[in-house]
Amino acid sequence: QVQLVESGGGLVQAGGSLRLTCVASGRTFDSYAMAWFRQAPGKEREFVAAIYWSTTGTYYADSVKGRFTISKDNAKNTIYLQMNSLKPEDTAVYYCAGKFGWYSRSPDGYRYWGQGTQVTVSS
Repeated sequence: QVQLVESGGGLVQAGGSLRLTCVASGRTFDSYAMAWFRQAPGKEREFVAAIYWSTTGTYYADSVKGRFTISKDNAKNTIYLQMNSLKPEDTAVYYCAGKFGWYSRSPDGYRYWGQGTQVTVSS
């Protein structure tokens, strides 16, 4: 059974930092792209960042570029999202997702999803 389990969300003041963790299990993800998406109340789910297990490339939404960093630990089957200089508009539920092949900035095509972790940034 494939599982993506996120953790690390919480309440933080504007300008603060959080690190989200996604632990993947249940299959081999070598040919998968892993991504973080987020969804704020009343809004569509949006792309945040992506990484491949097998290469060093990383990809970011313009809104988080320079503030967020996606990384991985292949030995632990774990993906991280380091979030710095957080803003109130970063408040959302953050989801980890896995897609076979090339990454996409659309949530369509991602087969595996975690349950989400809430990030709240106060002003």
